Amino acid sequence: MERPQLIRILTCLVALVSAPALVAVPTAAAASTPALHVSSVTPRGGTVAGNTTLTVRFSAPLATSGQPQLKLSPGLAGTWSQATASSLRFTPKSAYLPETRVHLTIPAGIKAADGAVLAHAVTATYRVGEPSGARLTQLLADLRYLPVHFVSRRDPRASDENAQLWALYSPPSGRFVFGHGWPAHLHWLWAVENSVVLRGALMDFESQRGLPMDGDAGPQVWDALIQARLHWRLNRSGYTYALASEASPESLTLWHNGAVVLRTPANTGIPGSGTAQGTFPVYQRLRSQVMQGTNPDGSHYADYVQWVAYFNGGDAVHYMPRSDYGSPQSLGCVELPYAAAERAWGFLSYGTLVSVLG
Repeated sequence: MERPQLIRILTCLVALVSAPALVAVPTAAAASTPALHVSSVTPRGGTVAGNTTLTVRFSAPLATSGQPQLKLSPGLAGTWSQATASSLRFTPKSAYLPETRVHLTIPAGIKAADGAVLAHAVTATYRVGEPSGARLTQLLADLRYLPVHFVSRRDPRASDENAQLWALYSPPSGRFVFGHGWPAHLHWLWAVENSVVLRGALMDFESQRGLPMDGDAGPQVWDALIQARLHWRLNRSGYTYALASEASPESLTLWHNGAVVLRTPANTGIPGSGTAQGTFPVYQRLRSQVMQGTNPDGSHYADYVQWVAYFNGGDAVHYMPRSDYGSPQSLGCVELPYAAAERAWGFLSYGTLVSVLG
């Protein structure tokens, strides 16, 4: 090879080695896509009604298809829909029972319209609060555990469980109509102190459904009320009310389903051991027992009594042998003649209200 040609080749090689390396510069299209975030969940958490609507807002408008499903546990009848470009909404068609723990899971993988993706799942936890007290009264009235009837043009269809559950938190409007034949004092109790009327009715319901008889509406009671309403399991005993009057001569009157079924002389407590005035539900029934205690003079007694219905502490309606009835002779109980006590006991079911008036 001639010398000038060799020099030209070497010169080209040196120039090539000395040239700066080419580096790829990212374009705007190749830049990393920002992540999608959950901006808010409404309600944020805590205690909610069992038919609450849920709304999830995101940091950017969402893609309109191909999204993973948000999940409620326990599941509930209802629909998810896109409320706005950047939010999803769950609209329930049913409701949870009270005290249910509800978990909402917003899964990873939800996509924004610009391609952003929710990288991590987000959860929210709720506790379902107490249903409407108005609905408790409506259900007990429908099932014949109260002396009133509930009348409504918007009452949910009896066989629709979702509608019945929904009504626990959004009760229908309507009115209560008192049955015929009930005494004025029961009307007054309903208007002024209907808490004791409801407590007695609830105790009656609990006793008939085999539930703990505490007069409180917990989740088990609400579920039983819904099932009773769905299957029309009415009160088997009817409604009874008892009024003991301490006006001379003392007496006890029983109403059942609006009609007087017993009116009898009675004995109430002597001075110093009087019968407490007020209204109380029957909480214990005994065919017979030996009542034991201390007399006002300090002596002890052990009396065999029958047809016993306790309504307030140690005070009970029962048979006690006496030479006569109609005056204060007991240590707080309402004493009746044998035949009257036997008949009364058949009506004084658990939860029956007993009023003692002066």
